[in-house]
Amino acid sequence: MFQRFGAGLTDIGRRRQVNEDAFFFDDALGLYVVADGMGGHAAGEIASAEAVDTVHGMVRRGTSALERLAAGDTSEDAVRQAIRVLESAVQAATYMVFGIAQHDPDRQGMGTTLSALAICGRFGITAQVGDSRVYMVRDGKASPLTEDHTLVAWQLKQGIITEEEAAVSPHRNVITRAVGSRDYVQVDTRFFECKSGDSYLLCSDGLHGYVKDEELPRILGLGPEVATQRLVEMANERGGRDNITAVVVSLR
Repeated sequence: MFQRFGAGLTDIGRRRQVNEDAFFFDDALGLYVVADGMGGHAAGEIASAEAVDTVHGMVRRGTSALERLAAGDTSEDAVRQAIRVLESAVQAATYMVFGIAQHDPDRQGMGTTLSALAICGRFGITAQVGDSRVYMVRDGKASPLTEDHTLVAWQLKQGIITEEEAAVSPHRNVITRAVGSRDYVQVDTRFFECKSGDSYLLCSDGLHGYVKDEELPRILGLGPEVATQRLVEMANERGGRDNITAVVVSLR
């Protein structure tokens, strides 16, 4: 069983009037979440906060399945049930945010990205909607554990545009999946084995748009508290056009 050490930080950035990002981490529970809200009249701020709270509540209620996996039960049923806890939590957040919007005309169309990571003993599970990200740093190399749900990412995957075209595309911020824009969303999940010495970063696009993957191992090597502060500083130094949120967890 690894020890988990997490830290989180959010910042309004240099251009925005409101911080619509939200985050959560709980080392004892092994849950880490970042959400980036969207929608006017402070609706994005509400969407991200409600989504994060709902995911936390649902995962806390599903701890028996996560503890079963953490205890070493790697049967197909145990793995499936643990993954289902994360997926159901994101679906519950989707239904909650959508329901709130339906009862307030000013909040129609509000939604949020959501990236969640659960560490269960020697295993990790991610749940992903939108273009916030989860990275793993292992053996000095950073790699994304999630895929962006954006129009540009889809065009790249289909070979319609090149990396160079994607970098300047006017559609690079168009999100194709969000929590709360409808009452159901397709959630990407991933199950993987963790290693002692791993570090993980969850972040909104206001951060990953400014920091290169190859910079992450050195920064996360500073430890969660210092790393989150340095990452936010770097995003602001390089433009800070959006809200900036980072959650870092290290395993020992």
